[in-house]
Amino acid sequence: MKIIPGGVTAPKGFYAAGLHVGIRKNKLKKDMALLFCEVPANAAGVFTTNTVQAAPVIWDRKLCGEVRKCQALVVNSGVANTCTGPRGYENVVHMAELTADLLSIAPEMVAVASTGVIGIPLPMDVVENGIRRLSGSLDDSAEAGTAAAEAIMTTDLYRKEMAVTLEVKGKTITIGGMCKGSGMINPNLGTVLSFLTTDLNISAELLQKTLERDVLDTYNMISVDGDTSTNDTVMVLANGMAGNEELTETDPEYQDFVRALREINTGFAKAIASDGEGATKMFEVVLRGMEHKEDARKLAKSIVSSNLVKCAVYGADANWGRIVCAMGQTGIVFDPYQVDICIKSEAGELMIVKDGMTTDYDEDRATEILSPDSVCFIADMHAGAESAAAWGCDLTYEYIKKNAEYRK
Repeated sequence: MKIIPGGVTAPKGFYAAGLHVGIRKNKLKKDMALLFCEVPANAAGVFTTNTVQAAPVIWDRKLCGEVRKCQALVVNSGVANTCTGPRGYENVVHMAELTADLLSIAPEMVAVASTGVIGIPLPMDVVENGIRRLSGSLDDSAEAGTAAAEAIMTTDLYRKEMAVTLEVKGKTITIGGMCKGSGMINPNLGTVLSFLTTDLNISAELLQKTLERDVLDTYNMISVDGDTSTNDTVMVLANGMAGNEELTETDPEYQDFVRALREINTGFAKAIASDGEGATKMFEVVLRGMEHKEDARKLAKSIVSSNLVKCAVYGADANWGRIVCAMGQTGIVFDPYQVDICIKSEAGELMIVKDGMTTDYDEDRATEILSPDSVCFIADMHAGAESAAAWGCDLTYEYIKKNAEYRK
C-alpha cells in the first residue's frame, strides 16, 4: 500500500466538481459538490444512529440497502435539510432527478447529502442552478477532487482528502476519499460526511460488510462535543474499472484492502478530531489489556468523550483521576489497582500511574509533554490481549464562541 496525492478523483472513472452556488452567504466558501462515475458503482453506506434523521439520509439508506448501486452524488453544505417534513424529502427526490437528467443516468442511483443548520428548507432555486453548473464543471483532475472536498466543509478549518494505491490480483487499485467533520461529533459518527471511491472490483455485499467493520474502529472512535448528528453519512463506491477479478473475502489480497480502507478512515478520523471546533489539541487514547475488544472500545471512547478530560488536555494538566473516573463510569468491570497510565507526545513520554496509583511524577515535566498540539494517553488494564484507540480534542473557550454564533 502506498499513500498518494489526491482524493475522490484518484481512482479510474471518477469525476468531481465543487462551487459556491449561493447557499452560504460567504462567497469565498464553496457550498455544493458533485461526484460522478462513468459506470454504475457498487455502493455501501453507514449512517447516523440518531432517531432524528435528515431527509438525504433516508434516501441514501434505501440506495445502499436496496439498490446497492450509485453513479452520482450531490452534496450541499450550509443547510442540513433535517426536520423539514415532507417538503424536505421531496427536495431530495428532486435533486436526484435533476442530477440524473443532466447526467443521463437513473435517479435511483444518485446519492444526496446535506450538512449545515437544522430546520431550514433548502433554497431549491439556488440548489437547482448549482446542480446545473456543477454538471457542466465535472473533471477527473486532482484539482476537481479538491474543489469537491472544500465544498462539503462547514466549520472545518481545512479540507480533508486522501488516496492510496495497492495491488490486487495483478492490478493496481486506487482508493480515494473526501470527508468533513468539525462539530456535532460523538462516537457513532458525528456530523461526518465521508465519501470514498475505488476502482476495485468487489461485490456490494462484501463492500458493505467491510465498511461496517471498519467504522467500528475509525469514525465511531472519535468525539468532539458529545452530540451525534442527524446527517452522518459514510459511503464507499466501487466501480471495478481497475479490471481485477472480483475480490472475495477468502482471497489473501482482501486483508490488504481492509488495511488500505483502515488507513484512509483512520486518517480521516484523526483529521476530524484535530479539526474539532475551537480545538487547540488532538489527543489519542490507546487502551490496552482488556479481555474483550468491545470493552476496550467503550473504555477508550469514554475517556475521549469526557468534558473533564478534554478540559485537562486544554490546560496541559496531567489530572489522571479524570481518566480513571471516565473509565469507571462505563460500568465495565476492571481492577483499578492494575491500571497503568502513560502520557506521550513529541516532547517525550512519562508514566504517571502505576498499579492504579500516582508515580509521584514531576508535574512540570508532565505539563511539558502535554503542551504540543498532539498528545496521547496510554492506559494498560493488564486484563487481556485486546486493545482499541480513540481520538478527541480539547474543550476550549473558542468552542463555546463558535457554537454560540453558529447561525449568525
